[in-house]
Amino acid sequence: MSTSQDKPLKQIHLAAHFPGVNNTTVWSDPAAGSHIEFSSFAHFARTAERAKFDFLFLAEGLRLREQGGQIYDLDVVGRPDTFTVLTALAAVTEHLGLTGTINSTFNEPYEVARQFASLDHLSGGRAAWNVVTSWDAFTGENFRRGGFLPQEERYSRAKEFLTTANELFDSWHGDEIVADQETGTFLRDARAGAFVHQGRHFDIQGQFNVPRSPQGRPVVFQAGDSEEGREFAAADADAIFSRYATLKEGQAFYTDVKRRLARYGRTRDQLLILPAATFVLGDTDAEAEELSREVRRRQVSGATAIKHLEFVWNRDLSAYDPDGPLPDIDPDLGEHTVARGRAQVRMYRDPLATAREWRERAAANKWSIRDLVIETGNRQAFVGSPATVAETINDFVQADASDGFILVPHITPGGLDTFADSVVPLLQERGVFRTEYEGATLRDHLGLAHPDAEEVADRVAS
Repeated sequence: MSTSQDKPLKQIHLAAHFPGVNNTTVWSDPAAGSHIEFSSFAHFARTAERAKFDFLFLAEGLRLREQGGQIYDLDVVGRPDTFTVLTALAAVTEHLGLTGTINSTFNEPYEVARQFASLDHLSGGRAAWNVVTSWDAFTGENFRRGGFLPQEERYSRAKEFLTTANELFDSWHGDEIVADQETGTFLRDARAGAFVHQGRHFDIQGQFNVPRSPQGRPVVFQAGDSEEGREFAAADADAIFSRYATLKEGQAFYTDVKRRLARYGRTRDQLLILPAATFVLGDTDAEAEELSREVRRRQVSGATAIKHLEFVWNRDLSAYDPDGPLPDIDPDLGEHTVARGRAQVRMYRDPLATAREWRERAAANKWSIRDLVIETGNRQAFVGSPATVAETINDFVQADASDGFILVPHITPGGLDTFADSVVPLLQERGVFRTEYEGATLRDHLGLAHPDAEEVADRVAS
């Protein structure tokens, strides 16, 4: 595919997702390292910064997932606290944005706003917040309010949570601290940080104790693909993740979300669309394709294939041979799920239809259970030589299928190294990716405006 030269070339945004608690990660590879030791996070972040990436992204789960009543131990299990890791990374990087997934269902706005404002100060303006919700009472059992919020209300709470956090960020205008040592005057306004919020989900008042940070507010990410999620992003987010890997699907998502911005008084450049993307590189396209097949089989062992099939069948399938045919019994449509805490179970809203489709595909292609799971769920987004991958990434962005990509390597922590050393220089040669950072904050990297202190002050006063 060739890109049109009728319009200026878009600059590509690149970020790196530290591989986490999922079977994308091949933790059994001899090259794989710890997911807990700080050296792994530091190596990964330094590689991303060396490649001039916009930011590093950390996902987070609030409970260990279970299958059949036991901890699901075929993936990486556990992760240190997100804020702790990002704050430590702020000390070993200078430019890289630091994005954390923090839940709006089981936390409180004051607490989260204080943590993000602190991270933004300590990093010199590089903090970002991926606002997520929890949909299941299983996760909520770890918290005081376990299971209290109906699923259909989670975005209502999330929107008010973000609104409240922004009120806290904006309670400081940025000019209150005088710190005049001669007169002994520290604050120009003793009411700095004062706030009152009364709403359906939160009724709080007081004084926010973290002065306005370099970005004013953290950059806000949103990950929902539902109608509510797309509207939430169009109204309030600076960037939205996309799960669409093909050009046509990506363009449809891009067009749909961008067109929603006008109703909120926003322009197309005020919301970035950034799909997650896995990759496999080789010296040649053929070598990369062969390596890709090998990686996919390592990501989906026989045991993992059976567990993934159970997401749809919702029953114990441990007696089945992963190298044999699919079960001829139908999925259990009961309300319980054998895979507690897994978001994937929500993807299959009609398990009977999914089972029929998978049986047909498996029969037509002579696939075993393991073959089917590999083919339906574990294709890398970019496979090829560095030149091929660079061209494909650029084509997607120039064709408005995305504004860039969040790269997810399958090896931790060194899986990003080859991409940084081989693909990034080719994008730089094309003139579509930076050779140096040009600003100090993550908003600068992403081309996003900083909230204006005077406008904020006027709005709060009114």
